[in-house]
Amino acid sequence: MSLPILGVDNILFAIGDLTQARAFYEKGLGFPVKFVIAEAGVIAYQLGKEEPGLLLRVQDIDPAPPRTTPRVWLEVADARAAARQLEATGIPLLKEPWEVSTGWIVEIADPWGNVIGLTDYLKAPQKARKAFGSEEG
Repeated sequence: MSLPILGVDNILFAIGDLTQARAFYEKGLGFPVKFVIAEAGVIAYQLGKEEPGLLLRVQDIDPAPPRTTPRVWLEVADARAAARQLEATGIPLLKEPWEVSTGWIVEIADPWGNVIGLTDYLKAPQKARKAFGSEEG
């Protein structure tokens, strides 16, 4: 059987508190809000220029150390620069940025242990997306 996937719809994370999540994702990471359904404990964030977003939903969940799965990696222009920004904002890195064949990666976790990786394509720019708002993108 072949199941043709057309693309990603949304990425969903469970969170424990909407206010705390908004502080982390909006103030800490600067993610723009797509929509909020407060009475349902749901908020969605825009991820770059793409339609899929990061959807957070309040559930009974305890703060946890970083989980081994799932993880979402988001492309940034420079992962090491992003790491410096995150540290300056007070968001701890799970470990120092590390090098891969295409560039660099750094990972952080939200207060509930959902892991977010920021990756760049500095060593393979032909594979990189164009910057949001750039003349080329």
